[in-house]
Amino acid sequence: MKKIVPDPPEFHLLETTETPFGLCDVGHPPLFAVRGGVNVEDALVHAALYLKCASLTAPLAVEYSREPGRGFIQSSLHSIEMAKGLIDSLLDGLESRGTGSATQLTPQ
Repeated sequence: MKKIVPDPPEFHLLETTETPFGLCDVGHPPLFAVRGGVNVEDALVHAALYLKCASLTAPLAVEYSREPGRGFIQSSLHSIEMAKGLIDSLLDGLESRGTGSATQLTPQ
């Protein structure tokens, strides 16, 4: 009997690809890039850490800004919190499946 639905990929085998970022409008190539070959779980852990840092500094930006800019910063803070929640949920799911080696680094 042939399976209709293929097995999902082994998540721990997935890796990042080289991805440039930090575009500038002055005509030169991007200054930065995500390196290829990083385990996807490790990359998610680092993304969660970066979002944690952003979620800690954004409220200070709200405090030190004037209206109407506060609304923009508050909106960014909500987006940061949602992205962090999504990544934390993915990492928790990986940990519960027992696939994780980097999950001990997960920020709380």
